[in-house]
Amino acid sequence: MSGSDLPRGAVEATSPARSIVAGRALRHAAKVLPEHARAHNRALVLQTLFHQGAMSRADLSRETGLTRVTISDLVAELIDDGYVAERGMREVTGPGKPAILVDLDRDGHRIVGLDLSGSDRFLGAILTLDGEIVARRDVAVPTDPADILGAVRELARRLVADAHAPVLGVGVGSPGIVDDRGVVLTAPNFGWQGVDLEAALRADLGLPVLVANDANAAVLAEYTFGGAADDVLLVRVGRGVGSGLLAGGQPMAGSRFAAGEIGHVTVGTDGGPRCVCGKVGCLEAWLSVPALDARVAEPGADRDAVLRDAGERLGIALAPIVGVLDLSEIILSGRPDLLDGTLATATVETLRTRTLASFHDGVQVRMTAQGEDIVLRGAAVMVLSGQLGVS
Repeated sequence: MSGSDLPRGAVEATSPARSIVAGRALRHAAKVLPEHARAHNRALVLQTLFHQGAMSRADLSRETGLTRVTISDLVAELIDDGYVAERGMREVTGPGKPAILVDLDRDGHRIVGLDLSGSDRFLGAILTLDGEIVARRDVAVPTDPADILGAVRELARRLVADAHAPVLGVGVGSPGIVDDRGVVLTAPNFGWQGVDLEAALRADLGLPVLVANDANAAVLAEYTFGGAADDVLLVRVGRGVGSGLLAGGQPMAGSRFAAGEIGHVTVGTDGGPRCVCGKVGCLEAWLSVPALDARVAEPGADRDAVLRDAGERLGIALAPIVGVLDLSEIILSGRPDLLDGTLATATVETLRTRTLASFHDGVQVRMTAQGEDIVLRGAAVMVLSGQLGVS
């Protein structure tokens, strides 16, 4: 439900803090307690401006269902806080005094995003509140796992120092299983177990920090900026393999925060390469960027055959998920030279042979259009949601 669907003066029931796109909520509706109403209404105003752009105070009142007095009070407060700015007069089209337009001050603050999913480099960016990247930094992934945390902390410090504007917060997309407090419970490729990355960065930077699995961050960016469907699985292929899942517009984390961890699912009974986790035949051992690059580089290797085999393995892993959840769309995120074309085609063909044809033949498998920025932009969505209640 959008603000325009509400009766005048009502408080919207769906939490705008988890609403990713106007009209699409990430959490089920819940009653707003009176003591939370002001914060909720403040977030509702920011959410409306974030998605709909500059409008008058009267427009905001109509769109949100809040009274003009409430809107005037909230807008004044948000201007004082530096989150909203007046944008001049609306062009006059009739009699009466032209209205003053207000909008989210998209350049007034910055967001720092980190993407730790790359096979050889950690990526960092400074973003506006609108998700636009204005500066970038990167650093090589250390060869010694003992040096990884230090490299991440130094990259974050440099980005914050380069922001040249108040930093709203820091968002991080990390490989591995990450709990709701930003602790990386396990990241086999880093040798991490129980690393409290969120607390470490917060202590260093003195700023709000949010850490999530990189694929879960990526699917937020695809849903916000890429027009993904309500039922979508995003497969993130980099140093490892993981996925982010939305079902009915709702993110799925799982009871142990491991939903979407398809990289260590065994995808065949014919053996296969040994995975970093110690098992034989994991999807990640076939599909990760280092694994694919190594197999393609072998003397006499048939590139198309290698990619076709990896695509078939991915289709084997995805078929039960498509069958159980009736997904309409699967998005691939990673290097297009590896994932697009032969590999994606083999994935679709395998899905068709392993699911109910009359229902699942229409499942789309496509590359994201956001390229390597997808996790960085997803990190920005995390901060916007956590700090302003908009996404």
